[in-house]
Amino acid sequence: MEGSTVVSEAVSPAATAARAVGVRKTYGGGETEVAALRGVDLEIAAGKFTAIMGPSGSGKSTLMHCLAGLDSVTDGDVFIGDTSITGMNDKQLTALRRDKIGFIFQQFNLLPTLSAKDNIELPLAIAGRQPDPAWFDRVVDAVGLNERLNHRPSQLSGGQQQRVACARALLSKPEIVFADEPTGNLDSRAGAEVLQFLRTSVDDLGQSIVMVTHDPVAATYAHRVVFLADGRIVSELEKPTADTVLDTLKDLDRPDSATSARL
Repeated sequence: MEGSTVVSEAVSPAATAARAVGVRKTYGGGETEVAALRGVDLEIAAGKFTAIMGPSGSGKSTLMHCLAGLDSVTDGDVFIGDTSITGMNDKQLTALRRDKIGFIFQQFNLLPTLSAKDNIELPLAIAGRQPDPAWFDRVVDAVGLNERLNHRPSQLSGGQQQRVACARALLSKPEIVFADEPTGNLDSRAGAEVLQFLRTSVDDLGQSIVMVTHDPVAATYAHRVVFLADGRIVSELEKPTADTVLDTLKDLDRPDSATSARL
């Protein structure tokens, strides 16, 4: 079956795409010290769509940055697949992010002078690598950009620009893609298109995705939602609905909820 062939190409051979073990992250020191993460243990399953949610200041973006190697941990270990990234130097982390990780941000981060096609291929071009033509066609078809490849970002809608960013993240067949509020700058219709593509890239293309979001509707596209509060994982949902996500978020807003809900 065609889908199974693609999955074997795209999914990490490890059952776990990313893992945090006892991760702590503090900023500053002394009286100004801030504990952003307080001993987080988390496994991100390969070939699944995982959302991370929590109140403002809960540590969700910090956790994603640590998992993606964009920020170092104060204590604990982080793995991408079976590879420990804790203690890697800048050169090693740069190579890891280039070869094994895809990124999608709230800001589309497209170069305005390049076409959509050139923006999609840019990371591989910088690395001196050629895209797999068959995979390029499949990814472009999945995001519905076949008729827009020669357009520059200024000629594309916000939703189309984010789909270019999604295609760019997937083109290198990364072990995992991290998406930070990917629909934050989009209207509801464009946001739904991007989220549907992200889910399709997991279900049909075998991708592993971690998404930080504050939007309960966006979280319903994930297989699993992990909730943080005060730098700790306090709850999670499988097969989330908007109602169950909202109810969990409301519980986290109640006094002492982080303590009562802690796993």
